[in-house]
Amino acid sequence: MFRKTHPLQSRSEIVLRDIVVIAMVIFFTVFLIVPIGIAFVGSFHEWNPLSGTYNFLGLENYKEVFTSALFGKSMINTVIFSVVVIIFRVGLGLGIACAINSALIKCKSLYRAIYYMPVVTPMVAVAFVWKFMYNPQIGTINQIFGLDVNWLMNPKTALLAVMIMTIWKDFGYAVVMFMAGLLSLPADAMEAAKVDGASSWQTFRYVTLPLLKPMTLFVVITSIISYIQAYVQILIMTEGGPGTATYLASYIIYDEAFVKYNFGYASALSFVLFVITAVFTWLSFRVSGKQD
Repeated sequence: MFRKTHPLQSRSEIVLRDIVVIAMVIFFTVFLIVPIGIAFVGSFHEWNPLSGTYNFLGLENYKEVFTSALFGKSMINTVIFSVVVIIFRVGLGLGIACAINSALIKCKSLYRAIYYMPVVTPMVAVAFVWKFMYNPQIGTINQIFGLDVNWLMNPKTALLAVMIMTIWKDFGYAVVMFMAGLLSLPADAMEAAKVDGASSWQTFRYVTLPLLKPMTLFVVITSIISYIQAYVQILIMTEGGPGTATYLASYIIYDEAFVKYNFGYASALSFVLFVITAVFTWLSFRVSGKQD
């Protein structure tokens, strides 16, 4: 059988398209599929690249994951961290997007750029700046609010401090997404609400929110995937401390792989975290579908 081609397509265009497709397949195979396969196989081994250790253990690494008190603590911290940050990210993002989108606000593009700037700023740089701001002696946060709190060294405030920084950095993403959603709302639906005498709150509650549901779901899903894997801010600001107060699941993976060089156990942790992320994502879709 001969491939059917569009009459306007030249042979060189077809060849170029096929080369691009093949190149992308090779790229994803070499840099994504193969490493995932190697990590999966390695999760069943005692694997230390520095010492050349690669001994088959079966399911021992996975048993250690599910019996580890540290992993259990890290998952509790991860759930608290993710839920709190997502709620504030979505709430602040939606509220500010609606405020900017109102007719009273001019220069909407300027405000959108301002709120999005922290999002595109590297997390490492932001974490270092906030770590300095949290310093109990010379940090600006204590000075501004007249407090005497050692934010990052107190088990009661360390995770909260990291969450505040993460919310500040990331909620601009939700602002931009919700602004895009608001601009795409059908004008006839909004006009119909006004004709029916709906108040601003009723219009928002019964028209705007339901129409923004796909965008809200998108922001929530991407946030779940992002925050379950969060570790950079923990590495820079607290290194999991004080004690285990800020240990997140992804930070344990980093610690096991690149500090202790226990790649087998780290690989097992990675796949357990992958399954947990997939489950939370699936549940989000299910809850959204039932609400429909």
